[in-house]
Amino acid sequence: MDSMRRSMIFALALSAAAFSQQVSAHAHLKSQYPAANANVEASPQALTLTFSEDIEPAFSGVEVTNAQQQAMPLSEAERAPKQHNQLIVPLAKPLSSGQYQVNWHVLSVDGHKTKGTYTFSVQ
Repeated sequence: MDSMRRSMIFALALSAAAFSQQVSAHAHLKSQYPAANANVEASPQALTLTFSEDIEPAFSGVEVTNAQQQAMPLSEAERAPKQHNQLIVPLAKPLSSGQYQVNWHVLSVDGHKTKGTYTFSVQ
């Protein structure tokens, strides 16, 4: 009976460990520039989003909208050459004063998709 109980506990622990590794494999947004809820003095030249895992740039993207929900022109998003968990999105034109929402989606190198939003303002 004790060996059966130990086997069941071991199997449950193994399942929990496998599940926790899968959950941690998603690419979560760790930091961004401009920062979430920041009020920057001037338009940034690019947005920089850093994730907890390496990402696939071909299947990742960003949209920036103003307060009227109009999409701002962006250049093609690229993964940083030496930091494969960082997405750099150059702005095609400087942003004028106002609040902006960043909508992002990424595919991590292990195939998991994540998405999210944050806002920042330009003075």
